[in-house]
Amino acid sequence: MPAKRLRFISWNVNGVRSALKKGLLDFIAQEQPDVLCLQEVRARPEQVAEVDWPAGYHHYWNPAERAGYSGTATFTKREPLAVRRGIGVARHDAEGRVLTSEFPDYFVVNCYTPNSQRELTRLDYRQEWDRAFLRYLRRLEKEKPVAFCGDINVAHMEIDLARPKENVRNHGFTIEEREGFNRLIKAGFIDTFREFEPDGGHYTWWSQMGGARARNVGWRIDYWLISPRLRSRLKRAWILKDVTGSDHCPVAMELL
Repeated sequence: MPAKRLRFISWNVNGVRSALKKGLLDFIAQEQPDVLCLQEVRARPEQVAEVDWPAGYHHYWNPAERAGYSGTATFTKREPLAVRRGIGVARHDAEGRVLTSEFPDYFVVNCYTPNSQRELTRLDYRQEWDRAFLRYLRRLEKEKPVAFCGDINVAHMEIDLARPKENVRNHGFTIEEREGFNRLIKAGFIDTFREFEPDGGHYTWWSQMGGARARNVGWRIDYWLISPRLRSRLKRAWILKDVTGSDHCPVAMELL
């Protein structure tokens, strides 16, 4: 009997309470992900305690200390061996940006990377974050392989955004942020989508102004990356570009 493919989906929902009003439960019921990682949930679990979440899922939350801001949540059909909140650095852990689920043969890390902000006021902090997050991933890899996902808030290459020349020094496409992503690649992590799709024109976030999504003037800033030891298990990676409900769309992969 062939091994079952496991479906992993990541989605910045831009507020889970808003997403619930726009069909999040229907999306989960239709896609039936084995693991669903949500970013920018902007809610504490008790604020959605009355929601009738689909049966068969364990769910875990890492809300920010600041109300209505940031935060991550992970839904998984298989109960993890353990769940870790944050990366173990107090300076970085107050905003609820990382949620790690440990399974027998790998970790799944749900990440919402800090935005460097329009005037690059948080670029220095963003660089500090990138280095700390990579150190965290390397520590995990000493135990077992890692699959990590989320809104990484950077378009890695020129083909990852519609208008690269106009955005060279804009947040999300600075040299510093792109180099932070390069360090992930140099550390061996594999951008799963690029294993299957070498061309441009594929985006995961669109401005809510000027009809950008309808015109597909977007950015690819949401990813699934995996340790090299998981490459042989990677069977598919794709973008669910037609799923609305947020200014981001979900991204997915399948592993054996």
